[in-house]
Amino acid sequence: MRRIKLVLIGGGTGLSVLARGLKDYPIDITTIVTVADDGGSTGKIRNEMDIPAPGDIRNVISALSETESTLEQLFQYRFKENQVEGHSLGNLLIAALTNITDDFGHAVKELSKILNIRGRVIPSTNTSVRLNAVMEDGEIVYGESKIPKKNKKIERVFLEPEDVKPMEEAVEAIEEADLIVMGPGSLYTSVISNLCVKGIADALLKVDAPKLYVSNVMTQPGETNNYSAVDHVNAIHDHMGAKCINYVICSTQNFHGNVLERYREENAEPVKCNTTDMEAQNIKVFTHPDLVEVSSEDYVRHNTEVLSKMIYEIAMRETATIEFNRNKDHNKDHNE
Repeated sequence: MRRIKLVLIGGGTGLSVLARGLKDYPIDITTIVTVADDGGSTGKIRNEMDIPAPGDIRNVISALSETESTLEQLFQYRFKENQVEGHSLGNLLIAALTNITDDFGHAVKELSKILNIRGRVIPSTNTSVRLNAVMEDGEIVYGESKIPKKNKKIERVFLEPEDVKPMEEAVEAIEEADLIVMGPGSLYTSVISNLCVKGIADALLKVDAPKLYVSNVMTQPGETNNYSAVDHVNAIHDHMGAKCINYVICSTQNFHGNVLERYREENAEPVKCNTTDMEAQNIKVFTHPDLVEVSSEDYVRHNTEVLSKMIYEIAMRETATIEFNRNKDHNKDHNE
């Protein structure tokens, strides 16, 4: 039986957590990861070496790794301040391999082999880029880490330089995918930053593979204030220049007062799952009563086991439909 090909697009914690949850399913996983981060250790390395940001790449490689847990801990280990300037060992390894191979994409591939990852990790572009934003009031904010700090409504984001080429492997993975998943993660700085690479957006619009968006549970201060799930979808479509999302997974759970109060203090609130608005765009909405779990500190997060199973079942159903239609067409041609 042919293995299902799943492509995950994003960055930040959301992508690495989802990749970890899906890696034990009998599927081929390719992650396309943003390289526009400019904060912390990642920011220092990309500025000093003029290479794409390694931080989100490092997290996804670690999540998909099949090595001993000690090696994974070592890869994620972050030196204390004044000890190699607070860098994580994984970022330093990617930087060193980039110097050795003289190619960031090749360095990521080599490190993936060393750590025996289950799947593929591909940067959206092999070029060092900066993510900028045009705010609703016309102000332009330069740099991914500065965008949320403005706490203004984002009109659109764009890369500098704007004409960067995508990694060929990323485009090929999209062309061969059975299901393409965007999110969860920061809407503009993790998901849409990948779609700003024109070749990635073009490939997504050309392929027939269904596109699934995993909505965040809570709004993100300075990035998606007051956004509902359909607002997230519309922002993606606006940047793509066309409608492309077929499915959305979002939460309909109600949270108790302590959770709401904690997030209200951070200027965040639950993302409303406005099913009717999305179905009006021919988007099928999926949810689950246990999609979100609440920690003892009243923080919410996706239940990775539930989310991964939902995505796997959608992929299985889509693949079965594609195979059925393919066989039906074949039999029709044969009979004619």
